[in-house]
Amino acid sequence: DKSLVTPPVPRDDVATVLLQAGVSPTPQRIEIATILLERTQHLSAEQVLAKLSDADTAVSKATVYNTLGLFAERGLVREVRVDATRVFYDSNTSRHYHFYNVDDGVLIDFPTADAVIKELPVPPAGTCTDSVDVVIRVRNQS
Repeated sequence: DKSLVTPPVPRDDVATVLLQAGVSPTPQRIEIATILLERTQHLSAEQVLAKLSDADTAVSKATVYNTLGLFAERGLVREVRVDATRVFYDSNTSRHYHFYNVDDGVLIDFPTADAVIKELPVPPAGTCTDSVDVVIRVRNQS
């Protein structure tokens, strides 16, 4: 698998990366993409909002959520749902799986080769398998 983008992406290159993904590089999108693509990381929408606020950059909550959805749709980031209420945006778009620590909310990558899935069920008629996401939930040992 080839990733569309490999962090880190220098701020000067962010607009070009957005254009290559078919995303219009508005000032807000450039700010959000700069945060997401500065390194390989997993950020929630709330964490992106906090980073924007720390940088004194005014972007509405709705714009952040809409932009993150657009970036995931266009392959700039990977959306990782760890439970019904928590979504992370992963700047590593290559094939890999995750450990999710439910105690501290940290998401950690691990290679697909470390969890071999030998056989998948046949998908329903008229469909095909698009992707497989594995999230292994772990807890801190007491």
